[in-house]
Amino acid sequence: MSEFKLTTVEEFEAATERLLETGAKVGADAWQFRVKNQTPHCKFGEEGVCCRICSMGPCRITKKAPRGICGCDVHGIVGRNYLKFTAGGSATHSDHGREICHTLYESSADGCYQVKDPEKLIRIAKEWGVETEGKDIYDLAHEVAEMGLWEYGKPFGTQRFLKRAPQSQQELWEKNELAPRAIDREVSCSLHMAHMGCSSLPEALIKQSIRAGLSDGWGGSMMGTEFSDVLFGTPKPIDTEANLGVMVEENVNIVVHGHDPSLSEMVCEYADSPEMIAYAKEMGAKGITVSGVCCTSNEVAMRRGIPMAGNFLQQENVVLTGACEAIVVDVQCIFPALGPLSKCFHTKFITTSPIAQMPDSEFIRFDAKTADEKAKLIVKTAIENFKNRKPELVHIPQLKQKATVGYSVEAIIKCLDGVANSQVDEMGTVKPLLQCVTSGVLRGAVAMVGCNNPRIRPDLAHIELMKKLIANDIVIIASGCSAQAAAKAGLMDKRAKDICGDGLKRVCELADIPPVLHMGSCVDISRMMILASELAKCAGTHVSQLPVVGCAPEWMSEKAVSIGNYVIGTGIDTFLGVDPYVSGSSEIAEILTNGTREWVEAAFTVEKDIDKLGDAMIARIEEKRAALGI
Repeated sequence: MSEFKLTTVEEFEAATERLLETGAKVGADAWQFRVKNQTPHCKFGEEGVCCRICSMGPCRITKKAPRGICGCDVHGIVGRNYLKFTAGGSATHSDHGREICHTLYESSADGCYQVKDPEKLIRIAKEWGVETEGKDIYDLAHEVAEMGLWEYGKPFGTQRFLKRAPQSQQELWEKNELAPRAIDREVSCSLHMAHMGCSSLPEALIKQSIRAGLSDGWGGSMMGTEFSDVLFGTPKPIDTEANLGVMVEENVNIVVHGHDPSLSEMVCEYADSPEMIAYAKEMGAKGITVSGVCCTSNEVAMRRGIPMAGNFLQQENVVLTGACEAIVVDVQCIFPALGPLSKCFHTKFITTSPIAQMPDSEFIRFDAKTADEKAKLIVKTAIENFKNRKPELVHIPQLKQKATVGYSVEAIIKCLDGVANSQVDEMGTVKPLLQCVTSGVLRGAVAMVGCNNPRIRPDLAHIELMKKLIANDIVIIASGCSAQAAAKAGLMDKRAKDICGDGLKRVCELADIPPVLHMGSCVDISRMMILASELAKCAGTHVSQLPVVGCAPEWMSEKAVSIGNYVIGTGIDTFLGVDPYVSGSSEIAEILTNGTREWVEAAFTVEKDIDKLGDAMIARIEEKRAALGI
């Protein structure tokens, strides 16, 4: 076996610089240049102190003008902006879940989509009180899918999946009026509250932010995750590779990007078909390589082993290689810059969703009923574009690392069975993981999530924090672009155990796992809530008492704000490396970093110094251990 070595951020950056040289030859733009054009950023926006929700303004809060024209002070303005940010993220993630519900409703034995995990479907149906005995699996799928869709607009009650949380957490939500009702109602209510002339009381605005976030994490995202598992299979550990070196110069390269697995699953299916491979060879290629960017990449990596070309800020790089025949996108986190950039090369920029239509793209509308024919058309379009490559522009950086991905809650339970001396019942238990923590073999866990952000050095915070934490016997559970940063660096290679503390290294050896566990895409952070809840139930504690924290060191999107709200709303302290645009209000900042503990027993910590951020997480984990007497 070759000697194991992590890939450094400096190596990432050197590879990008070489690609930018290619881009310069054809006049291509890139985010690195656009950042310079947008710097310095608007200080009013950074502090959250500007308001444009009516046409009397826009208003900006200063010492000279401490109130807007309507009389709203800085605390109300910052709070409303924060709530709007949360509502946008909750709507986005939850709409992803809605699309998966619709896809499940369209599933059939002879259709484009089948049920690949019927056992999980039956478990969810029973959990929701649906009679399963003697039912055809597709009749059951349609019934459950319709119930899922009602979660978006039902007139009464709260989200069904809230019952998965420990009873103590459910009681906190009810006591503080935080239990989310219909998902669409929480988004709509948030926008209503943030309208001119409605709420300006900081506590009310932050409470609704938490409730809107919870409707995402325990509603839309959780349905998106669970029903994706039903349709495409519950992830199990699978080996893959990560970074731009996964692209193959001799092959047709198709890159899938976005978040909805309905599209990417079908593209992968057809790209792997003998018919399409033969056609690629007929067009002069040796074969077809599908790789991924962003969370669509995570989805197909953890179920199919499809290689991960990169995370959010590498989406332009795949085109800059000059070897990308098509970049095929669905929704969320897609740069509009991909259109003009692709025109500098031979790449086809294919958009597929009416939710994400962009200039300079080829629009092939994708839906569940015609998924097979549209996926075949997309693959065929990419193959036929192979002949248009410009060989003098082709350069694929030879950087890649091995990674083991696909650690769903079910997979983690199975992997850790036997690490501690305990019996596992038929459905599995988290007791082995809990025993590793209570014995001190593991000090705790960090849920590392979130995006890249050019406001800080991309990937560095993720990678350096992970290295520090695993050296201190803290296991990392990662999702989204954070997971891809780890994979690119080599931290999801099982050989990375050698840079861990002795306790975590021993667990990795016994369970045959890497020290950073890939849990999926950003909607799959809902898996982390389930895992934390099961640990709390097993330990007989509140979620907030577990030696577990969340961290988003490079977050950038509205979705990340929604996620942060449902993570603290579930009782997990969350550490941020980028300020959530609330520094202009001392009251909002105080509520978010301390006041929310009264409602949910958790809060945010914001620390831009990454080394200090790591120290703060370790200290919080040790504080929780001490409080539990372990």
